[in-house]
Amino acid sequence: MKIQVLGSGCPKCKLLESSARDALTALGFAAEVEKVTDINDIMNFGVMMTPALVIDGKVKSIGKGLTKEQVIAILKEEKNE
Repeated sequence: MKIQVLGSGCPKCKLLESSARDALTALGFAAEVEKVTDINDIMNFGVMMTPALVIDGKVKSIGKGLTKEQVIAILKEEKNE
């Protein structure tokens, strides 16, 4: 599993990255977490508002600083697909 957090480093971006890392720890999932800050890379995902959460190349959330619990729900859903 590969998780990418798209964003420039704003407070919501930092919250999302922290929540993603905390969610992985809580679930015991092994995953790479990558912070993507380059605007061209972000736009390649079709994202116009940050932060965004990308799991295995699929955009799962745009424009929200998700909580750990919200990221856990997304990860569990993704794992079951």
